Amino acid sequence: MDVSQVIGSTPRSAAPRLDLAELLAFAAIYLLWGATFLAIRIAVVEIPPFFTAGVRFLIAGALLYAFMRLRGQPAPAPVEWRGIAITALCMFVATYGALFWAEQFVPSGVTSVIEATLPIITIALEVFVFRQQPFRWRMLASVVLGFGGVAWLLLKGGQGSLAVVPCLAILGGGVAWSLGAVLTRSMPRPASLPLTAGAQMMLGGAVLLALSLATGELHSIPHVSLRAGLALLYLIVGGSWVGFTAYVWLLARMPATRVASHAYVNPLIAVALGYLVAGEELTLRMLVASCVVVASVFLILTEPRRRRDGEGAPLLSPQLSACTSS
Repeated sequence: MDVSQVIGSTPRSAAPRLDLAELLAFAAIYLLWGATFLAIRIAVVEIPPFFTAGVRFLIAGALLYAFMRLRGQPAPAPVEWRGIAITALCMFVATYGALFWAEQFVPSGVTSVIEATLPIITIALEVFVFRQQPFRWRMLASVVLGFGGVAWLLLKGGQGSLAVVPCLAILGGGVAWSLGAVLTRSMPRPASLPLTAGAQMMLGGAVLLALSLATGELHSIPHVSLRAGLALLYLIVGGSWVGFTAYVWLLARMPATRVASHAYVNPLIAVALGYLVAGEELTLRMLVASCVVVASVFLILTEPRRRRDGEGAPLLSPQLSACTSS
């Protein structure tokens, strides 16, 4: 789907320099989304993970959906709700359920690097499984480079070795997200990206809360300290509302590939915040492996897809690009 169809206006050509509003919007998707990994880590140390994820996405999604409906966007048709429900299960329940659970055991910086493989996994599925894109050697090299970086990151390093099972859970959640992102392109869906995202978050949040209840997380009312409560509030307001609004606003003003640069900036922000703010370990091996993964994502996002008319198009859809953050 073309960006102009999603946003409702035609993106203007890239300007030679950014104005203040654009700089602030980029700062939002770089810094606010980069900090969500640390916020998740802070929240799930005290609040049950499925409950945390469910509250975040139910509130953020319901308010975003209601806001778009009040602005005149039509409600999804029944066939569109079916596609929204399927992708919500893949892209929010499976992915974020695994991610929030795993961050109890995995540092936020490492989580962000593993999560950065979402574009890599998606491209691999599109090329090698669903055959939606032609094979290219540069793409294969990018995929191998990215997964090589993750494998290096997970190698045992003595006392500082990572919890492998939670790391694999994050990676498995990434596969579920990428599968949902690929499937959603062949399903009927609303033209509005914000309305679709709000509906997906709302349904995903409701299922995550049901999962929290089923797994016994709500056997007793969770104690929420001020620190954890502020982290959850940040995820709702900063990560889901402000960050996503800035993203959609930028998409209406410039090419999606330029806005997608957050996908390889967010892990760098998350790793830096984890080290400087939370005191997370940062070894040379982790740093180099992180740079390898980020380089792979950069190669994926900057490779144009050829159309029949010869023009370049973004390799990833705007919706997937928006959701490569946490």
